[in-house]
Amino acid sequence: MGSYLSRSWSVSWPLTLVMVFEFLIGLTDVYIAGKVSKEIQATYGFVIQLYFIFIVIANALTVGTVSVISRLYTSGDKTELTKAVFSSLLAAAGAGMVLAGAGVLFGPKIINILNIPDDLKHFAIPFIEIYALGLLFHYLLINCNGILRSCQRVKRSLKTMVLVCIINIVLNFLLVFHTPLGFRGIAAATASSMFIGSMINLAYVRNLMTDAKNFSMSMVKRMIGIGWPIGLLQVLWQLSSMVLFLILSALPENKIEILAALTTGLRIESAIYLPVFGFNMANAVIVGNLLGENKQEEAFRSGIITAGIGVFIVAMMVVAVILNARWIISFLSSNEIVIRESVKYLYISMVSEPFMAWGIILGGGLAGAGDTKSVMMRVALSVWLVRIPLSFVLVILLGFGPASVWWSMNFSQFLQAFLISKRYLNRGWFLKGKETI
Repeated sequence: MGSYLSRSWSVSWPLTLVMVFEFLIGLTDVYIAGKVSKEIQATYGFVIQLYFIFIVIANALTVGTVSVISRLYTSGDKTELTKAVFSSLLAAAGAGMVLAGAGVLFGPKIINILNIPDDLKHFAIPFIEIYALGLLFHYLLINCNGILRSCQRVKRSLKTMVLVCIINIVLNFLLVFHTPLGFRGIAAATASSMFIGSMINLAYVRNLMTDAKNFSMSMVKRMIGIGWPIGLLQVLWQLSSMVLFLILSALPENKIEILAALTTGLRIESAIYLPVFGFNMANAVIVGNLLGENKQEEAFRSGIITAGIGVFIVAMMVVAVILNARWIISFLSSNEIVIRESVKYLYISMVSEPFMAWGIILGGGLAGAGDTKSVMMRVALSVWLVRIPLSFVLVILLGFGPASVWWSMNFSQFLQAFLISKRYLNRGWFLKGKETI
């Protein structure tokens, strides 16, 4: 048991800190947006959901990269490892350039056709244009972080993210309040810090390629084959978030304040996601490394223990958030309606957090084994057949308030945890691990 705990913790704590620094970046964005105006804060919340759709290919490719490279690294095949690393980097760079161009060209058009309040649209367009310009570097940063943790160099990834966080926060305050960019500085700070971080990570990753650098389309196809279900899942997830924004936009009163409250509440709730996604990524690496050594039962037990540690940490955080919700929110917004609605959101959402943690961390283990389709199907089912329809019926058809949406989100988390647990415990993913080696 001690060796399992030690292995899980040694990989999980640096990745959790990586998530902490990413959280601080987002928290600073929300804080500064709120200091500018409630309209900017609400706009940021919507635009960031759209932005994450643009980086979905990077995340999907990185899931496949981690699954393949984590096993190649422990197998000892340096030629294949170098080929996989080089191919993954080129694929990420190519996709980043294409999506950056698409974001600049089509981002404003998407904003104009969406049903968001008109007084937010003219803020959203410059936001999305600047974010799109930094997409290439964000793609490279994400991909390199995946490669580094797959090769047991997660602390180097952590060092990069510390620097990215510091640069982003400093530039946020500088550009927004001390340059003509104004609110646009929030997006400019992100793009600038991603550029610097990607260059540092590329230097780290270069040292992993010890053999001839050859591009392999078959290797990229293998990574895409593993990663595309997670990419599709992230699109469906972000679309569901946007649909929830649109449903809440149909409320008869205080809709801008409630949208700002959801943005604020999600940002605070994302603090709980830090260890969850840290342990999710750790589980993918741990399971992948152990499968590369053909230790299936050890991989299974390590996944369970990693999830258990994560749930314990989340439970402690839930208690802290419940006891200090109003105090925390008051730092992010001075609007009393936003504060009140944010508190309601947090009180309700905390009920499902331990279940959410269990399902997501076990899902990381499944992803490490290459069993990503099962994760996609189970999460998509819980969101699009429970969360969205239930929210629509309760708000649009029956006229209930925003709390009904928060409870719909909870019910979908319960179902998601149950379905993923059932898949993990039946060990069917062992076969997927063999297929993707």
